[in-house]
Amino acid sequence: MTMTPDSSLLDLARALDAADPLRAHLDAFAEAPGVTAYLDGNSLGRPLRDVPEKIAAFVRDDWGTRLIRSWDEQWMALPMELGDRIGRVALGAAPGQTVVADSTSVLIYKLMRAAASADPDRTELVIEAGNFPTDRFLAEGVAAETGMTLRWIEPDPVHGVTVADVEAVVSARTALVSLSHVDYRSGALADMPGITATVREAGALMMWDLCHSAGVVPMQLDEWGVDMAVGCTYKYLNGGPGSPAFAYLRHGLQGVLRQPIQGWWSAADIFAMGPEYVPSGDIRQLLSGTPPVTSMLAMQGMLDLIEHSTIEGVRVKSQSLTDLAVRAYDEVLAPLGVRLLSPRDAELRGGHVTIGHPDFRDVTRRLWADGIIPDFRFPDGIRLGLSPLSTSHVETITGVLAVRDALESGDF
Repeated sequence: MTMTPDSSLLDLARALDAADPLRAHLDAFAEAPGVTAYLDGNSLGRPLRDVPEKIAAFVRDDWGTRLIRSWDEQWMALPMELGDRIGRVALGAAPGQTVVADSTSVLIYKLMRAAASADPDRTELVIEAGNFPTDRFLAEGVAAETGMTLRWIEPDPVHGVTVADVEAVVSARTALVSLSHVDYRSGALADMPGITATVREAGALMMWDLCHSAGVVPMQLDEWGVDMAVGCTYKYLNGGPGSPAFAYLRHGLQGVLRQPIQGWWSAADIFAMGPEYVPSGDIRQLLSGTPPVTSMLAMQGMLDLIEHSTIEGVRVKSQSLTDLAVRAYDEVLAPLGVRLLSPRDAELRGGHVTIGHPDFRDVTRRLWADGIIPDFRFPDGIRLGLSPLSTSHVETITGVLAVRDALESGDF
């Protein structure tokens, strides 16, 4: 019997699933009727099955029964406690340096603006020209507010920013370098320790956007000397749409940098209601208004799963999934003129693989209608976002074969 590419790839996927030590966690996630392959976990993670009951219990008990008493009993400390947990499970960060609050955009602004004002002799902000729009837009806004100069890094679009790219732009004028750990387009994984060391040697501050790496790529923020970082919780941490972001600020900068949105939650004495603002000297200084407690519920179950699996175990599964996607690309998509827009080496990419073809905008519409859910990125890329704890190898191959079928049929 002759093996077809389809049967060979599916047999390999089944064997990998059978050997997957994390396979039991697949059942922890809610089913989505009509969806055969969900390949967009790098954009919005799937909910856990128990989220509806946890939310119902919160409304019934913590809010409905304990009412305002829950602030004193548990909610006041939640932004810091949850931040510490994210730091321990996913970031390599000691307690007291991570807090959950606001959106990614607001937290990036707070830290970027604080860094821009730290040293009046440093007048330049460095950012990648192809970084996520929010990061770039905020850098432009901060530069306009402060009169600083933006310096743009223009890296290889597939392999991302390198140490050499950073060395070429940092100087005694650099106040802050702000980069993404994993490129939202290609999935390229930046050399965080190497780049951070380069920036620190120049006397500048280093900020990382962790939105596409937190929960899927191990890191050691403390050990690598990172100054500050921001990440979202609705991708690989499965906190749900619009769940709040987290910010990391190393101990040595707390009480030194001053964030610009001076709300009552960051005051040294929250309930003093005094005539002037005196900031807290710890990580609470990054808060502003009342934290979104309800939106912090869903991510807690995902942190349980990551802690049980270990972030290193999650990374092993992630590399297995993306390696399989690249192998399937080579066998069934490359012959159709599809381009690989991600690094081939699993050590150099995060949790998603991007492929490109002029017809992919229309192909994505067809796939969504058929229950295959990747996402499209302008101008012609499909991202295969493979969230390790909720995605199987068979699901990955099913998605790649569906892309092949749509291209071959031309019916889109």
